[in-house]
Amino acid sequence: MHTTRLTAFVLILMCIIPVSAQRRNARYQSYIKEYAPLAVEQMKRYKIPASITLAQGLLESGAGQSALARKSNNHFGIKCHSTWNGRKVYYDDDAKGECFRAYKKVEDSYEDHSKFLTTGVRYRFLFDLKLSDYKGWARGLKKAGYATDPSYANRLITIIEDYDLYKYDSEGMNRREARKWAKLLKKKPWLANPHQVYLANGLAYVVVREGDTFKLLGGEFDISWKKLVDYNDLHKEYTLQPGDIIYLKKKNKKAQKPYEYHVVRDGDSMHTISQIYGIRLKNLYKMNKKDGDYVPEVGDRLKLR
Repeated sequence: MHTTRLTAFVLILMCIIPVSAQRRNARYQSYIKEYAPLAVEQMKRYKIPASITLAQGLLESGAGQSALARKSNNHFGIKCHSTWNGRKVYYDDDAKGECFRAYKKVEDSYEDHSKFLTTGVRYRFLFDLKLSDYKGWARGLKKAGYATDPSYANRLITIIEDYDLYKYDSEGMNRREARKWAKLLKKKPWLANPHQVYLANGLAYVVVREGDTFKLLGGEFDISWKKLVDYNDLHKEYTLQPGDIIYLKKKNKKAQKPYEYHVVRDGDSMHTISQIYGIRLKNLYKMNKKDGDYVPEVGDRLKLR
């Protein structure tokens, strides 16, 4: 059986099907490199995950490029409120001409962000969460009203996972917590670097990384590894290769619109075609009235629905 491989397969998939993956932004990477040490320092002092601080800084300041960040060193979009006695600037936000805090340097913004969260009554429940629970922190910030954007928590989580920011959180753990975390990672190694989940044809999938196995992926997504084998028309002895596409649920019986036909290209197999369009392999054979011995040739026109 031919199987999915990264170079040809992923390029084809991304060309014809929109996915959520984005290439890493150079400005984001530069921001992280510059301010990660500051976020870790704040974490050690105030017990706020460095991943959360960095993600908020990236999101709220546009990686340091927003006017508020460039002119006023405000990287977290914190408004004046009645308790602020420092310098003020005014920008249109949820309303016209809103008051925002201004700082002499970026370090002051990071410090004030930490104090804003630690002294705010509505954020108090967040400090009952573990430093490693960046998802809980992200959702808690949205619940507490840090931002009005309904997708705020998901945007923070996406940034953290796309840029591996969770790795900075372990630096704030004490020895006991660090040992416990290390022990947990032995059982659940994916916690240190969870897979990005993509969407194509209405189906969730992941891209295999070095060292992945069906059992590891099954553990990460709480799915039987045997089901993953079945969902992807593979066999249990198959060794996953970096770049393989693995669907997390059963594929469809036919391709979604507007995909009606596929013209076979060099390197295509019935399996790779079934993966590209998220079609069950047996259904692809059936709708094209082909038996299991059929090998597609370049130029063949195959029905997808």
